[in-house]
Amino acid sequence: MAGEFQVDGQNAGAQFTLKLHRGDGMTLIAMNWKNEKPPKNLVGFAIEYKEPGGDRFFALKNRLSFPGPNGEVDANRLSTLRSPIQKFRWVHFPRNAELSGEFTYRVTPVFMNDQDELSYGEAQTAAIELRRETYPGKLNVTFTRGFVSSQAFVDRYESVAPISKLLPKKADEGLTFVPTHPKAKEALAWMGFEARDAILEVLDQAISDKLAQVRVVAYDLSEPDIVARLEKLGSRLKVIIDDDGSHGKPHSGEAQAEKRLAVSAGKNNVKRQHMGKLQHNKTIVVDGPNVKAVVCGSTNFTWRGLFVQSNNAMVLRGKSAVEPFLTAFDDYWNKETPGSFGKTGSAKWSDLGLDGINAKVAFSPHSKSNALLQSIADDIGKKTTSCLFYSLAFLYQTPGVMQNAIKKVSKDKRIFVYGVSDRKVSGIDLQKPNGNVSPVFPSALTKKTVPEPFKSEPTGGGGNRMHHKFLVVDFDKPTARVYLGSYNFSDPADTKNGENLLLIRDRRIAVSYTIEALRLFDHYHFRVAQQESKKAKKKLQLTKPPRKPGEKAWWAEYYTDARKIRDRVLFA
Repeated sequence: MAGEFQVDGQNAGAQFTLKLHRGDGMTLIAMNWKNEKPPKNLVGFAIEYKEPGGDRFFALKNRLSFPGPNGEVDANRLSTLRSPIQKFRWVHFPRNAELSGEFTYRVTPVFMNDQDELSYGEAQTAAIELRRETYPGKLNVTFTRGFVSSQAFVDRYESVAPISKLLPKKADEGLTFVPTHPKAKEALAWMGFEARDAILEVLDQAISDKLAQVRVVAYDLSEPDIVARLEKLGSRLKVIIDDDGSHGKPHSGEAQAEKRLAVSAGKNNVKRQHMGKLQHNKTIVVDGPNVKAVVCGSTNFTWRGLFVQSNNAMVLRGKSAVEPFLTAFDDYWNKETPGSFGKTGSAKWSDLGLDGINAKVAFSPHSKSNALLQSIADDIGKKTTSCLFYSLAFLYQTPGVMQNAIKKVSKDKRIFVYGVSDRKVSGIDLQKPNGNVSPVFPSALTKKTVPEPFKSEPTGGGGNRMHHKFLVVDFDKPTARVYLGSYNFSDPADTKNGENLLLIRDRRIAVSYTIEALRLFDHYHFRVAQQESKKAKKKLQLTKPPRKPGEKAWWAEYYTDARKIRDRVLFA
């Protein structure tokens, strides 16, 4: 049905079920076998898709293949009709996800006989809309791609020219750096994904709405396309720029942006600020006769924030959504200490007034009487009943009630948990469904000894790669909810920094953030597999059907391991 965010395949004759979940710019495809267990000769699923109005299906490709006669690895990406997906779910990025209309997916079970010949069972087909806006005219969830450390980036862009031709080496060089990569325009659009487009679109709309007033709070501000657009607003812009730490130095990108904007907007419309610690917001508010919009979330206005890190930017529209952000801006402008800001109404939950969407916002720093961190930890630790998905920068650097709540839930075998957190020293912490936290060091994949058929990957420089701050609770229940914003779920975020935090109780939005958590988890989980394969001196290849005593089908763990059973069932 048009507009649905979850759609099921309807072929009763197929041996498996199919369910599509709508993400923002992506689709989660989930399968489950109808009988107790699949046959041993099932070697995976072929996935094809057709664009709206298209007249043909295109097969998704797989980087893994079956071993050749002598165990050799095929270095080519092969059609899933030849190299099927050996998983019960897959996240797909359609090439033209912004097209209106339904994307049709066809999924086919693939079998292999004793002669290694492939055959195909009856397919399931389903169609789903992936229109650009999550809720048109009201709310749009957007993400950066965050996949500089990926085989896709290597294939598309680093094989053409080094990443140093695309990105500045230092943040302070951001406003003067000019990319010289031959595919710079295409690469930056690919890396920035929908979040970059959405942010620039809001600024372009503000420029066109000649009476619109714009209010910006920026922790980082050194991306030239954004600063250039802010300059075009002239005196219609008022901006607060963080000045804590390196941001306060004379040659910082933020100091350079301050000088430029003081000329275009007027010195009195530009303020440098930190609260008890950071002014950590990343918000743009447009209040005009034709445009009323807000940008918020985790995306900093820098090269790294848009093109390297995994980030989200939410766009809200309408007078009721704009008002709390305008009030918060004025409160930040006039009350520059945690004590004075924490007494304002901005530090308390405010309803965003979005028709049909239960959403509210609160701004930090909070006072002791209206602090939120403990109540969020209690919600996670005491009220999660089905599943928890998270992508949290700095989680394992900030001991406290939130880390304790997540650890508690992760130990509960009744609750399914997937999570990713950035490590302090160049890497990622991966909360696996078995309850273990595994370190992932993307820098290890830059070595020439990565397992076949994979190529070395760039890191995108030092610093955080995963910069999200969101939690999804019980996405599959009517009580589904998402916490998101610039807020790092720590004591400083609660009572010292300038932050925005949203709580949204809506299943469409919860599903979108869940898919983002899954695609990041799968991305880094595969790097754990690469590291383990390299250590064990094994090749990463598809599994053939068991033919000798002791051999197991690729799907065996999905029917014996409790966590993998839940993974298989939860999404399908």
